[in-house]
Amino acid sequence: MRGLSTLIGDHFVHRNLDLRVEPGQIVGLVGGSGSGKTTLLRQIIGLLHPAAGSVSLFGRDLATAAAHEQRAMLRRLGMLFQGGALFSALPVFDNIAFPLRELRCLDEDWIRRLVYLKLAMVELKPEHGKLMPAELSGGMVKRVALARALALEPELLLLDEPTAGLDPDRSRTFAELIRDLKGELGLTVIMVTHDMDTLARLASHVAVLAEQRIVEFGPQEKIMAGDHPLVAAFRGK
Repeated sequence: MRGLSTLIGDHFVHRNLDLRVEPGQIVGLVGGSGSGKTTLLRQIIGLLHPAAGSVSLFGRDLATAAAHEQRAMLRRLGMLFQGGALFSALPVFDNIAFPLRELRCLDEDWIRRLVYLKLAMVELKPEHGKLMPAELSGGMVKRVALARALALEPELLLLDEPTAGLDPDRSRTFAELIRDLKGELGLTVIMVTHDMDTLARLASHVAVLAEQRIVEFGPQEKIMAGDHPLVAAFRGK
């Protein structure tokens, strides 16, 4: 992101924001409530368009890419929305199969195999595919949403408050699952979180969003030992 400005109505959420994420990093994005963390993720996946500046994915400007190039770029990332954002009318199997079916190039036998593979990746069983979202615990919703985010084998994984709403034990287990998958799949991760324990377990780097821009960015140990007021407040949680 270079010189990125985001305008919602007549209000600037971001102004002249710069952030460069390198392959293999796990970047924890922290900031105060209403600072625009989730909005920044929406810019990355193309749900919002910059008022100024640019967002580049895999070395290519998202805004200037042709429609077919944008689709190809966006298939290389996965998104876990806060709360899971599962389709409530579809069972687990069909939630995970949805992006695979959208490709329109796989038969149902291959889709079935891939769905069961993704369920296994997030430590769920094939029989869980029959459940409806309303029948899932909070931790299972997160795992199903993660399986769907991994359906197209992305290189970049975006996580919006991945452990929000989970008790400490489930938060720890889920963070460990993401860390293991990152190692196995070679993922690059951008993660919005308010959870200090999740940040400490996962993040290789931390980006601090304040004053409509990234005010601090660097290795986790360096940033979390810094004296920026927001970092100090976050560290004190």
